[in-house]
Amino acid sequence: MGRDSPSAPPTLDAVRARIDQVDGELLRLIDERASLAAAVAAAKRAAGDGDRFGLRPGREAEVMRRLLGRERQAATPALIVRIWRELIGDSLSRQGPFRITAWGGKAEAHVVEMARRRFGDAPPLSLAAKPEDALAGARLPGGVAVLALGGESAWWGRLLAEPALNVFATLPCLAAWGPTSALAVAAVAVEPTGADHTLWVTDAEQGAPAIIDALSRDGVAATPLAQAGGLRLFTLAGYFQRDDARLARAPGRLSGVIGAAPAPFDVY
Repeated sequence: MGRDSPSAPPTLDAVRARIDQVDGELLRLIDERASLAAAVAAAKRAAGDGDRFGLRPGREAEVMRRLLGRERQAATPALIVRIWRELIGDSLSRQGPFRITAWGGKAEAHVVEMARRRFGDAPPLSLAAKPEDALAGARLPGGVAVLALGGESAWWGRLLAEPALNVFATLPCLAAWGPTSALAVAAVAVEPTGADHTLWVTDAEQGAPAIIDALSRDGVAATPLAQAGGLRLFTLAGYFQRDDARLARAPGRLSGVIGAAPAPFDVY
């Protein structure tokens, strides 16, 4: 008995025809999604929240994790993140004021690239000459500041005196895109998402290993992130409130939580 011959692969014309069909369906769905931004804005106005900035970091993290957790054949995490960041950024821009102020220091081009990957091309982006100017942009309605990390400035220490401003994202959001090299700041609330890193500042004179050891004895896992101007910035594994007793016992006379961010989406 002869074996059944394997089915012939589709022709190039057939593949292109299917791509055209998928493109049409994608456009229809993208257009529908974009139109829902107006419905979201109307619902917020009806609820009395029309003047509030629409950025919700926790909700965005939930969306991204759900999408990345779905079964798929070829779409990479990077492709999914780039597409949905564009969609989310466009939606926020349609709902009200949304602007980005970026300070990159010596890494300006890299920070701008990371800001666009995180928030898409819809919101206008301006460059700041100083970190203080970027933080001033975050205080404006719909304002987000994206600032570089490094030894040039301990700008993040200023947030200890500005509890209304929070770090809500570390950039990039995928470990495959490189180590954390910038933070996003805005006047928004940060909430636990189930897989978070808390940003914590201290002026402790001890070296990083001694600080990490002291925190670990209280059950807190810490990783150094930046150091400048006599201050150190750490990421703490998990979500910590500003008044957590374990952090109150940590080294340093001037210390505190300046925000929290979802962990990179591709590390679990």
